[in-house]
Amino acid sequence: MKKLIYSIFGLGMALLSTGCSDFLDARNLSSPEDSEEYFAKNPDQILPVAYSALRDIATQIDLLDQAGDLYINPRAADDGVFSMFTVVPDNGTVASFYHNLYKAINKANSLIHFAGDNKEIEAQGKFLRAFCYYYLTQQFGSVPYVDYYIQTAERDFPRTPLDELYVTLLNDCEEIYNNSPLPEQSHDGKASKQAVAAIAAKIALAAGWDLDTELVDAVGGKYSVKDSRYFKQAAQWAEKAIMNIPLSMTFQEKWAWNNERNAEEIFSAQWERDGFPGNLTNGGNSMMYQYTGYYGNPINSGLKGTGSGGTNMPSAKAATLFEHGDTRFEGTFMTTMYNAPLVDKKAVWSDGYMAWYNKTPEEQAQLPIALKFYSPATTVAEAEADIRQLVAEGRAKKFAVNTYGVNEPFAAIITGETVTKWEFNAAGTMPSRKTVEFTNFIREAANNGTCVTKYDDPESSAVTSGQCFRDIPFLHVSEMYLTAAEAYLLAGDNANSLKYINAVRKRAGAQELASFEAYEAPYVTSYNFTFVPLDLVLDERARECYAERTRFYDLRRTKQLVRYNLEFSRFIKNVSQMSNAEGQIKWYRPIPQAEIDSNVGISSADQNPGY
Repeated sequence: MKKLIYSIFGLGMALLSTGCSDFLDARNLSSPEDSEEYFAKNPDQILPVAYSALRDIATQIDLLDQAGDLYINPRAADDGVFSMFTVVPDNGTVASFYHNLYKAINKANSLIHFAGDNKEIEAQGKFLRAFCYYYLTQQFGSVPYVDYYIQTAERDFPRTPLDELYVTLLNDCEEIYNNSPLPEQSHDGKASKQAVAAIAAKIALAAGWDLDTELVDAVGGKYSVKDSRYFKQAAQWAEKAIMNIPLSMTFQEKWAWNNERNAEEIFSAQWERDGFPGNLTNGGNSMMYQYTGYYGNPINSGLKGTGSGGTNMPSAKAATLFEHGDTRFEGTFMTTMYNAPLVDKKAVWSDGYMAWYNKTPEEQAQLPIALKFYSPATTVAEAEADIRQLVAEGRAKKFAVNTYGVNEPFAAIITGETVTKWEFNAAGTMPSRKTVEFTNFIREAANNGTCVTKYDDPESSAVTSGQCFRDIPFLHVSEMYLTAAEAYLLAGDNANSLKYINAVRKRAGAQELASFEAYEAPYVTSYNFTFVPLDLVLDERARECYAERTRFYDLRRTKQLVRYNLEFSRFIKNVSQMSNAEGQIKWYRPIPQAEIDSNVGISSADQNPGY
């Protein structure tokens, strides 16, 4: 998508705006003059701006992943307003997310408006519109539906009932899948029929849960299925998106930094370092900077590290979620960090954290270890044998903290609520081990679990925000396998559901299951947490899609939001913490207050329950 991104026509394209109220305040395409005529003749010039509008959505981790079972803020007082269910309607992150989606929708509608007889441009616009409305409905429920390019100062946009929204979105998807000239597949950051099928599968799955299931017990996560029509549609759409593509590459290969836009990628927000006309130190995205802790100043230490609090670090459940043999642990987290040699009293970034990517195994074997995390399935004996080898090689030795600007090197296995830890000593002899409570371990400086590698960019000069030029996938094939599994489960077809689950597990090296009942979760639960088949689907989604900004939607959609927070949250102990004074549970985020204030079609009475 390089040419699409970097050949934007004129500054006026940046003025494609959003429409009603603060989020849908209308502005025309104001530059160049006669833009209506120009873009009517050249609708393809709108494409790069329309697609780049999704970048802000791709990198929004707080709303999309917090408030569940997998992520914590390790050294903060709590896990943040989204996880604590204390977010308010005038929250800036909520407002920005809502605003950005409606900006993208109006840009999608501009594509349709200017498309004329160009059916492919029209289809691109309809795909983008459906894509954005999926995100809006999963975050806010019923929202205003706008299907035209707004060019006047309209301010009357009432919320559209959710059932109408879902029908409209699915009809659009069916029409462009069956009748548009979109390519079957595309890896250039634009829509394809495969991408249309994938978003349709997600919309149909959400529609099934929201329209055709009934909540029986929020605390217990119990529900009844009234109709399977949408679930069957979701399974059919997911299979169209899968396109018989096998999960033949390894999980590590799928996420390798030099294997982007591979056969499993369906649709992503894309960045290009080559040819980027701006400053490479801040022109990229921030995702390499997320889902990690503080291991020291990356400029001085050569290690990866965010601010002192860390962002969306793995919870005790997430850290112990991976079963014996499951390669997704090593494919998701950095398991070995190296200390780099000093150059001018600073460690070398490419020889430190990035040595994992930039050095040969022989070169890595010469570097001292900074941090080493073993898979939770590793035994203490196996870890100690490996550490003994590192000691023999002289690579497990304590160093002067101030020299590198990082904390003392160690090795660890996170096992449930406790951590087995080895702290290297100055003599370089075999360290003794100790057991640390997980909650204390993650609060210690530099001991914040481990970092996600899915967005690592070895060509960056440091980990600072804005230096990552990795693509951020929205839709990919293995997630469609799990979408099909969930849809088949809710449609009552356990055999097909388990077939897709086992395909994902087989690729990962996890044991295939003969039945849902054969699954034994590797993490700790309380005595009253009873496993049901849906838990296996959600666990596989957690393992396969960790750090992919799907978890809040997964738990809200499946009506497990309360159940999982009560069981796994460090701070939520009672459903009242997730409710307002009237007892309304906060299943959605609040409609932004600015929208209520300026959109005459919405009043305070239309605010989501709980707010």
